[in-house]
Amino acid sequence: MSSNLTEQTITGAVQRTFDTSTDERFRQLFVCLVQHLHDFAREVRLTGDEWFTTMDFIERLGKISSPTRQEVVLLSDILGLSMLLDKINQHEGSSATDSALLGPFYVEGRPTAANGADISDGVAGTPMFVTGRVVDERGNPIAGAHVDTWHSDGKGHYDVQLTEEPHGEFAMRALLTTDHDGRFWYRSITPRYYPVPTDGPCGEILRAANRSIMRPQHVHFWFRAEGYRPLITQLFLRDDPYTDCDAVFSAQDSLLADFVRHEPGIAPDGTAVEEAFVTLDWTFVLAAQPLWS
Repeated sequence: MSSNLTEQTITGAVQRTFDTSTDERFRQLFVCLVQHLHDFAREVRLTGDEWFTTMDFIERLGKISSPTRQEVVLLSDILGLSMLLDKINQHEGSSATDSALLGPFYVEGRPTAANGADISDGVAGTPMFVTGRVVDERGNPIAGAHVDTWHSDGKGHYDVQLTEEPHGEFAMRALLTTDHDGRFWYRSITPRYYPVPTDGPCGEILRAANRSIMRPQHVHFWFRAEGYRPLITQLFLRDDPYTDCDAVFSAQDSLLADFVRHEPGIAPDGTAVEEAFVTLDWTFVLAAQPLWS
């Protein structure tokens, strides 16, 4: 390695240090990363103070993150990188349901629930009855598919954000399994649009850009079934005021759904409901897993 490095030659010198790697993909990723990172610094004429500010920002991302607060995920989301990766890796030409972001509020260890269960865990709100069906690209039902689902409450708060309202360790989230006809169903409460967290480093970016901080009303789903590609997606309220300015670029036309409001009466599960309630129904299509994967 030459000690007479210049602004232009240092990039190649750093890239050559990866030549001894036996992992070809690792080498490709880091050689390309170094190229783009150095090109960016040269293009914008990055100053030392700006880079120290950036490193401080990255450090604060880690410090504010926790098992229930994923600030690094939020950064990927608000920069559009998460949705870009979805589009890059989406099965081209497939009729499968479009994917959407996992988001920063997914939590491991969620409870298992039987179909028909109330997963709200006592959190107050307008009752919501969700019915869904999971099928393959030919319309055949997929039995035994695992269905993760989670959402906010009627004020836009997830269970991990609720500090005053009483509930168990988990609320408004559960793992269900489809029946022989590929169906799943549950009761919960109706979510609402909400702002992404802005009290951390990501909020600084959004404020500096004068960007929307809102997420439209939605429900999260994560489907896994043997022989099929996993699907992470969301369903959005069709006429929500924030679908056109989703802070994380996730709302898309193919995932706009009708959250239908009903007067008191008989719910889809056959129970009598003495207050107004909402129903959400959707058919989700999974793509087959390639045999060579």
